[in-house]
Amino acid sequence: MGVAEDGFVAAVLERVRLARARLAAARASGDPYEAAVAADELDDAVRVADQHGIGTEAVVEPAAGAVTETGAGPVAEPIGEPEEEQR
Repeated sequence: MGVAEDGFVAAVLERVRLARARLAAARASGDPYEAAVAADELDDAVRVADQHGIGTEAVVEPAAGAVTETGAGPVAEPIGEPEEEQR
């Protein structure tokens, strides 16, 4: 496998890993819309991997707070409406 192919495989696996982490975070936060978007992203990432014969069974989501191989930290919480200050 060449360098470009290794990079492609790594990118596809990272996409799957991050999509799984985003889905887990969305489910944990109870946000059904974000969970649906994340599930679609995961389905798409796994489909691309399957089309190229890349196994995704061993891909696990990053541990909370872990830095991934790409240097990306944990999935950020979505920015929503600002909470009113409690008095």
